[in-house]
Amino acid sequence: MSATRTTAPDHVADHVADRAADRTATADLLELARDLAENELAPRADDFEARAEFPRDLLRLLGRSGLLGLPYPEEHGGGGQPYTTYLAVLEVLARHWLGVAQSVNIHVLSCYPLAAHGTPEQRERLLPAALGGDLLGANCITEPDVGSDVAAIAATARRDGDDYLVTGTKAFTSHAGHADFYNLFCRTGGPGPAGLSVLLAPADAPGLSVLAPERKMGVRSSPTATVALDDARVPADRLIGRPGKGFLAAAGLFDRGRLGIAACAVGLADAATRYAVRYARTRTQFGRPVLEFQGVGFLLADMDTQVHAARALVREAAAALDAGARPSEVTAAAARAKLFATEAAMRVTTDAVQVLGAYGYVQDHPVERWMREAKLLQIIEGTNQIQRVVISRSL
Repeated sequence: MSATRTTAPDHVADHVADRAADRTATADLLELARDLAENELAPRADDFEARAEFPRDLLRLLGRSGLLGLPYPEEHGGGGQPYTTYLAVLEVLARHWLGVAQSVNIHVLSCYPLAAHGTPEQRERLLPAALGGDLLGANCITEPDVGSDVAAIAATARRDGDDYLVTGTKAFTSHAGHADFYNLFCRTGGPGPAGLSVLLAPADAPGLSVLAPERKMGVRSSPTATVALDDARVPADRLIGRPGKGFLAAAGLFDRGRLGIAACAVGLADAATRYAVRYARTRTQFGRPVLEFQGVGFLLADMDTQVHAARALVREAAAALDAGARPSEVTAAAARAKLFATEAAMRVTTDAVQVLGAYGYVQDHPVERWMREAKLLQIIEGTNQIQRVVISRSL
């Protein structure tokens, strides 16, 4: 009986080859991210955080390395990568310096309204410099009386010839004072979601000013400040897409922003777990490493489990986004990932301080800073109470 050799159809072989190429590209990106994080970010983190100094040159370096445009099309200078790959890179960066990872996330989000809702002419004219890191972006959504309720935004824009004049106050704007452009979410129409639009304002727009930076308990290297708009003049050709696109753009931003924060939380929690394990291996009490004591070992086991569970939720949500799932499904998945991952980061960093004992409470070790930084992640991109509202409504 002769053996018959079968071969896979061409389209199956092509699919397998494509998947192999994707895995290789992802591995290369992660290796690049690890190299930059270990050699360029980690050695500077403590100093920049202590001085509350924004590492703009490092953001330029990441831009030149192709890490600031990963989830956007290659035709405009992006990396053409799925969100799962981008978030894996973000986790690597956060493991070494949360402030820089947070800035990467902010900038990538600032490119979203233009990439998703801009006209072809706008994307061709404005997107390449942003994706390459030559220009740094910021989103102006939050107002003193408006947080997650985007439909209640009060900032207004009225037409004045070839320009819009924007009036209002935008609070807690990340990159304020350092950004080269600002996405101004403002009201060009009546009340409610249909009246919201987005204007991409240059930093030197007349009437746009930045107030003193906020004094934060953590992530001090990533600047946050209020942006004041006093008839800020923005050319009408910088209206993203058409009037009324603001609410849709904000919804897409929230989903992607929450995934970015969740990935950062996983990276931070992973860093704290690894540090605590290394310490527990070398710290001795009663003649043996404290890792061998069940009380410490179980604590570390729970920390490790939290990290892995959070990472799984982030990957699940990112896969839904990449697969083109219904917007409502993506929104709920992103909320679950953000809720769980940031709660895990808070627990894990707190437990890392506990593992180190008194040494965990002093600045000789980074775990006290990581615990302060973890708290921010439970608040930004919608507090975790808001995430519970989103999830419960999806049920």
